[in-house]
Amino acid sequence: MTDPSSASPILMFDSGIGGLTVLREARVLMPDRRFVYVADDAAFPYGAWEEVALRAHVLELFGKLLDRFSPAISVIACNTASTLVIDALRERFPGHPFVGTVPAIKPAAERTRSGLVSVLATPGTVKRQYTRDLIGKWAQKCHVRLVGSDSLAGLAEVYMRDGFVDEEAVRAEIAPCFVEHDELRTDIVVLACTHYPFLANRMRKTAPWPVDWLDPAEAIARRALSLLAGTEASHRGEALPEGADLAVFTSKRVDFPTRRLMQGFGLAIS
Repeated sequence: MTDPSSASPILMFDSGIGGLTVLREARVLMPDRRFVYVADDAAFPYGAWEEVALRAHVLELFGKLLDRFSPAISVIACNTASTLVIDALRERFPGHPFVGTVPAIKPAAERTRSGLVSVLATPGTVKRQYTRDLIGKWAQKCHVRLVGSDSLAGLAEVYMRDGFVDEEAVRAEIAPCFVEHDELRTDIVVLACTHYPFLANRMRKTAPWPVDWLDPAEAIARRALSLLAGTEASHRGEALPEGADLAVFTSKRVDFPTRRLMQGFGLAIS
């Protein structure tokens, strides 16, 4: 059997640093694996892109990434990209396993007691038909409020790099998630952007009442683990640095706070 540490790495992809929440969980489940973390920061934020252009951009970028790193599997740790591009990626690269990230609407519908659920996401994820189809399939008996935030992903990036965030800005962004109806209240908020769990403590602090903040990172990591069976070929892509996993920023411009953050996650910047 191939030593997991010398096997092809797992590629973790996001528009920015949000996918680090998934990487953190994946390392718990797969401590012997190597990872390549790709932040498409040159194109951040994805929510501002037109769908056709973003789909073409991600497909072209993945053609290069798969050639360069030859990963065992790729995790699209981004709701906006997954809801738009995951099917196209699987069609373009049929021999390569992809794990997508979609809003955790099914588990939210199963757990809610009040029947009032909010999905906190980027505007891109909110407007996707994919998201509405999930609601129609799994949450027909719930009242689901879709809340698109233009600012939270950026606030999370600032918080993780600089260590502080404007709590009033966080409060304003999450406020529409909280609904009261017939003496019932929202009891679950789905964090449908991998950036958002970084702000979970600030969200709890500024929320008008306690709710269950549903973070899908562990479920995504478990799905990645399940797909690794039968993919234990030796690594044939670019060599990874000794003693650290690799972080790739598509802008090729990494400031000191970001570099420090990556080092804290055990990532060497390419």
